[in-house]
Amino acid sequence: MNPKELRIVFMGTPEFAVPSLRALVEGGYNVVAVVTTPDKPAGRGRKLHESEVKIAARELGLPILQPEKLRDEAFVEALRALRPDLGIVIAFRMLPEVVWAMPRLGTFNLHASLLPEYRGAAPINWAIINGDKETGVTTFLLNHEIDKGAILGQLRLPIGERDTIGTMYEKLMTAGTGLVLETVDRLAAGEVTPIEQAHIDEQMLRPAPKIFKEDCRIDWSRGGEQIVNFVRGLSPYPAAWTPIYKEGAEESSAKILFATFEPAAHGVACGTVRSDGRTFLKVACADGWVCIEEIQMAGKRAMPVKELLLGLRDVGLYTMSNE
Repeated sequence: MNPKELRIVFMGTPEFAVPSLRALVEGGYNVVAVVTTPDKPAGRGRKLHESEVKIAARELGLPILQPEKLRDEAFVEALRALRPDLGIVIAFRMLPEVVWAMPRLGTFNLHASLLPEYRGAAPINWAIINGDKETGVTTFLLNHEIDKGAILGQLRLPIGERDTIGTMYEKLMTAGTGLVLETVDRLAAGEVTPIEQAHIDEQMLRPAPKIFKEDCRIDWSRGGEQIVNFVRGLSPYPAAWTPIYKEGAEESSAKILFATFEPAAHGVACGTVRSDGRTFLKVACADGWVCIEEIQMAGKRAMPVKELLLGLRDVGLYTMSNE
């Protein structure tokens, strides 16, 4: 079958899904509707906020569905009326079977990891935090279990030493767009043999759970490489952070946005701060020094350490440990 004739329902919410949606439409694929989250109040004025996918869909002139509940009969009937051949999901909600099983060819999801590794909400973050040298994107058919459907396609990408969640997000978003189009073409041609995620010892897999603010605090008693990977895996958002203490002052905090590791035997407490007041700022860890390159003090903008030091003359009085 000609892939451009498939009636596709696209489901997604954030920026990560937008390039794939645009590529489908601009490539001449038949996207008959877009499903995204309802508008939500946001910001001080509590104005309704539209998802990135909705904004793109409107620009592309596509029909938009925003169900509060995915099992709602009116929504399900609206989907049936579209007579979908294929569903595509990128960064959306968990779908009920009545939705994902409706299209003739099923519904596939784009996931930002090399499944079965890193099932969960934050696969890019955890691959970097764990010090992996490689990651990728996977397309797989939805079934009753989260991220456990049969694999349709994969694309591998290296993780560089200076890559962060920010840079890898962009790279995987681009790579994912190509994989989505390739998956549609191969499904239409009947050239895909889905690979079941079966007979896997799930105890050996690394998970990718959602990350909360309390998970982002830096533990300076850990090894330097671990801390640097932790920082990279959370930069620029939600950002690894540390409390900052100074005698006679209230406790403050800072987000560490990039750092490198300098192995050394130092003999000082982890969290101890050292600086020449002009060019470097480093913090003692278990096996050396974490050299901070970019930082954001509480209430301030992010900046290179050299810029911070221009206005922070008493840096030697600070510590990042309350011991």
